[in-house]
Amino acid sequence: MNIKNEVLVRVYILLFGLVIPFAILLLVKTVMIGYMEGERWRAQGDRNSRKYKEIKADRGNIFAGEGSVLATDIPYYDIYFDAVASTKKDFMENLDSLAYCLSRFVDQSYTEGGFKTQLLQWRADSLRYVPLKKKVAYSLKQQVEQFPLFNLGRNRGGFIAERAADRRRPFGLLAQRTIGYVRENVKNNVGLEGYFNETLEGEPGGQVMVCIDPRNDIWKPVEDLMAIEPKSGDDIQTTIDVNLQDITEQALLDAMLYHRADWGTALLMEVKTGQIKAIANLGKYQNSYWETYNHAVGSSVEPGSTFKTASMLALLEDGFVDLEDKVFINKGMWEYYGTKMPDASSESFLLDTISIRKAFQISSNVGVSKAVVEHYGRRTEENKNEGAERFIKRLKQFNLHIPTGIEIEGSGEPYIKEAYSLEDDWSGLSLPWMSIGYELRLTPLQMLTFYNAIANDGTMMKPYLVKNVQRFGEIKKEFKPTIINKQIASKASIRAIQELLRGVVEEGTARKLKSDEYNFAGKTGTAQFNYQRLGENTTVGGYRVSFAGYFPAEDPLYSCVIVIENPQVGGNYGSEVAGPVFRRIADETYGAELRLHELVPMVPSGTLTGRRLPGFDIGYQKDMKTLMDQFGLPYYGTPQSEIAVIRTKGDSLTFEQRTLPDDVVPTVTGLGLKDALYVLENRGLKVKIEGFGKVVNQSLLAGTPIRGQEITLYLK
Repeated sequence: MNIKNEVLVRVYILLFGLVIPFAILLLVKTVMIGYMEGERWRAQGDRNSRKYKEIKADRGNIFAGEGSVLATDIPYYDIYFDAVASTKKDFMENLDSLAYCLSRFVDQSYTEGGFKTQLLQWRADSLRYVPLKKKVAYSLKQQVEQFPLFNLGRNRGGFIAERAADRRRPFGLLAQRTIGYVRENVKNNVGLEGYFNETLEGEPGGQVMVCIDPRNDIWKPVEDLMAIEPKSGDDIQTTIDVNLQDITEQALLDAMLYHRADWGTALLMEVKTGQIKAIANLGKYQNSYWETYNHAVGSSVEPGSTFKTASMLALLEDGFVDLEDKVFINKGMWEYYGTKMPDASSESFLLDTISIRKAFQISSNVGVSKAVVEHYGRRTEENKNEGAERFIKRLKQFNLHIPTGIEIEGSGEPYIKEAYSLEDDWSGLSLPWMSIGYELRLTPLQMLTFYNAIANDGTMMKPYLVKNVQRFGEIKKEFKPTIINKQIASKASIRAIQELLRGVVEEGTARKLKSDEYNFAGKTGTAQFNYQRLGENTTVGGYRVSFAGYFPAEDPLYSCVIVIENPQVGGNYGSEVAGPVFRRIADETYGAELRLHELVPMVPSGTLTGRRLPGFDIGYQKDMKTLMDQFGLPYYGTPQSEIAVIRTKGDSLTFEQRTLPDDVVPTVTGLGLKDALYVLENRGLKVKIEGFGKVVNQSLLAGTPIRGQEITLYLK
C-alpha cells in the first residue's frame, strides 16, 4: 500500500504541478490571442497575405517629324479565373451561361458541356489562377468582364485581367537602332528609348493585392479605394523624315548586299538646323544585314581622306597656302622617317608638281601631307612644339575633339593627339599621317557635323534627333536648333574649301558621280584598317570607304555622310562604293523634296507668263504654226518668209519674219537640224554635223560668199 500511495502522490504532483498549470497557461494564451490581441494578429496576417504592388504606366509614343508613329505601346490582357472566389450559390446559378459564353467567345476548342465540366473540376480542385486566354485585346477583355458570374466583380466573380503591352514599331526595321529599346534588368538601354526613358515611361501607379498562390507568387487585385492610377508617359517627336529614312536605308542596304561589306552607316542632316532627317546602320547578321549597332554615333574610327578637308581648312585659315600654290608629289610617293607614303590615285603616278587645288581634287596623300608638314612641322628655339601645336589648335577650333552631344547613349569619343605627347605616342610620323586621316578617330556623325558647318558657311550646328516632348498633342518642351560654333573659320577660308569640294565632284575623284540635274559638293575617303607599316612593307586588314558632302552646292539644304567597312567586291575606294550611295540618296531626295524645285506660280486661266512661253524659237513657219495649233497656243503675225522666229510680248506670241540671203552664208544658229539642212543645202553648201540638238555654232561666218564650200554645224 505504501508503494501505491507513493505512486499516486507522484502522479498528483505531476498533474497539479505541471500538466494543469500548462493547460491553464495555454488556455489563457488562446483567449488573449483570440480576444485581447486578435486585432493585432489579424492585421499582421493581412500584411503577410496582402501587398501594395506597383502598376506600370503606358509608355509614351515616338513620332517621326511629320507625325507618323515610329514606336507605340499596344496594350493587351492575360485573363484568368479564380474558381473559388465566388460563393457556391453564385457559382452554380451562373455555371451554364458562363460555360456557354466561354465556349462561344473565348476558347472554341471546348463545347458548352465541356467547359461546364471543366469549370466544375477547377472549383473542385480549388484552383485560383486558371489561365483562360493570353494576349486578349481590350475590346474582348471588356466583353468577357460582362459574362455571367464575372460581372459580379473581380472578388465575387473570380475574373482576373492582367494588363501588359507590346512595344510595336509600325515601320519595322526603319531606324530601329536609333529608336532603340528598354529592357528590364539590362543596364545599358539603347537609342531614344533609352535616352528618354524617364520621359517615356511615365509614373507607375499602385494597388493593394492579395496573394492567392504563395508557391507561385501570384497576386490578385482587391477592391481598394486607395488604388493609385498610373500616369502614362509623354510622347516625343523626332526629326526623322520617314520618306528620307526609307530612301537612305534602302540605298545603304543595296550597297551592302552588292559589296558584301561588314557594316555601313548613312546619315542625312538638314544644313540650317542640324536636324537628323535619316540615320541608317547595317551590320552582318545571320547571312543578312540588320541594325545591330549604331555605328553612326558609336563607332569612332580613323576617317581617312575625308579628313583632308580639315587639314586643308587649317592651312587656308593660317594663310599658309593659296589654291594655286605648287607642291612636289614625286609621282605619288614620299618617305617620312623611313616609312613610305603612297598615293592611291593612279593619276598621281604621272605627275610631279601640281597645284594645291589639284592635290585636293585627286586626294593626293603626298600633296596634302607635304603641305601640312612644311608649314606645321617646323620647330623654333623658343617653342619646339609650335608648328604641330598650331595644327592641333586649328583642329580644335573646328570642334573635332568634342563629342556631338546627340541624344543617344554610347556616343563614341573623338580622339585627337596632343602635339609631341608621350602619352599619345606622338612620333615623327604623327603629323603627316594625321593630315590624311590616320592616328586620330572620329565618329561618322562628328565628321558629318564638320561638313555640315562648311555647307552652312562656317556655322556649326549641334545635331539633334528630337523636336519636342508632347502630352496628348500639347508641346511641353521644345528643342530648337543650337549653334555649337558660330564661325569655325573665316568666310574666305570657308569659301575656298567650298570651292575645293565642288572641284572634287567637277574634276576630281568624284567626277563620275556628277549629276546633270543639280550640283553637289563633297570628298571621297578611303582608309586602311588593321594595318602595319614597317618601312616599305605594309600589311592591310581591310578598307573603310566613305563620302561626305552636301547638296545642292549653291544653296545647301542637306548634308550627308556614308561610311562602309570592308567591302569585299566591287571596289575598295570611296568613289566606287560610298560615293554612289551618296549620289542615290541625293538623287531620290532631290526628286522627293519640293523645297529643291522651283515653284510654278498660279496664273489666271488662259494666261501664260512670257518666261514660260517658247520665245525666240526659230524654224519652218508652217511646222511651228502646226505645233502652236496642236497645243492650243494663240499667236499673232503672218510673216511672208518660210523661216520665222517666235517672239513673246507680255502674255502673247507673235510670228516675225526671218529673211535669209541666197548668195551668202546665212546664220542658222537656233535652227533645228532639219530646218538648217533645208536652208544650207538649197544654197549649194555641203553640210557636216557634230553633236545633237539645235545649231549653236557654224564653221563659216555669216556673210561669206557661197561657192559650194563645206560647212560644219555644231549642235547641242
